[in-house]
Amino acid sequence: MAISRRTITILVAAGVVVVVGIAIAAVAVNARSPEPPGPGTRVLASAQSKATDAASRAAAGSPEHDAAHYLSDQPTAVWLTPEGDPTDAVGERIAHLAAEAHAQSARIAVVVYGLPERDCGGQSAGGLDDDGYGEWTRAIGDALRGAAAASPIVILEPDSLALAPECGNVADRVEQLSAAVEAIAAESTWIYVDGGHSDWLPADQMAELIAQVDQASRGEGGSGIRGFATNVSNFLPTDDEVEYAHDVAGRLDGLHAIIDTSRNGAGSNGEWCNPPDRLVGEPSGTIGDEVVDTNLWVKPPGESDGECNGGPEAGRWWPEAAIELTRNVISD
Repeated sequence: MAISRRTITILVAAGVVVVVGIAIAAVAVNARSPEPPGPGTRVLASAQSKATDAASRAAAGSPEHDAAHYLSDQPTAVWLTPEGDPTDAVGERIAHLAAEAHAQSARIAVVVYGLPERDCGGQSAGGLDDDGYGEWTRAIGDALRGAAAASPIVILEPDSLALAPECGNVADRVEQLSAAVEAIAAESTWIYVDGGHSDWLPADQMAELIAQVDQASRGEGGSGIRGFATNVSNFLPTDDEVEYAHDVAGRLDGLHAIIDTSRNGAGSNGEWCNPPDRLVGEPSGTIGDEVVDTNLWVKPPGESDGECNGGPEAGRWWPEAAIELTRNVISD
């Protein structure tokens, strides 16, 4: 039986509608169910980084340039602080990061670091008051929801929970962090709270602190957290951190971990503030299992921990440290 051209046109049109419908449904499913971080996850290597700026200022071919240039190319989390990214500007910063991430087919990874009495007056002291922190985290949450396509990864307030028993402010920290989780949470955003590291609090104590924030942040219909981040700005070996993450997670209800491997290539000498002779570790997105989602470079290598061991103030670019950290990946 012959088929008319009109019938063929109708069939083709129907097929197009079906294909488009399937594509729209797939996009909708992906929008509702973004993938968590895992091995192979690529995060943004931002042109706004201090490494990129340092590379642009150093003489081409110099050790300072080569180290900074190498580090500028590495996918690394971006730290948001109220000092550098205030409430009225942080949304624009995140939008710019999202555009960069889109161009690199990458995801955004940000560290939110502006808690009241941050670092208990240590090398990274500062932060906002309670009202200001609430406004700031709500602005971050709004901007990250606008950047849902980049499936953002958030490391929330490193050191805040592990330090809390020493600082004597556990109840305040739980309240502040759970409120921040609620402000930032979205189906497309993966939030990891502070998990200390394997040479700090015992696993049972760390798990109890994390559980308090998770439970408080869920509230009525809240989504809670994805898990916790360990070794942020520290140097403990990856194997030790994986074991610790499993120990902590085993005491929690289905939570996962991220491990910072930015500067643990030579392990730890017991110091945490600008220890000498350290090396960069495994690149972001190279490990993962049923508990550890993956590893990320969370602390940007080359940025100082504080005015210790000859370093500048916390967060400042330190060319000598960048050169030392990359000596295993840059040939002479």
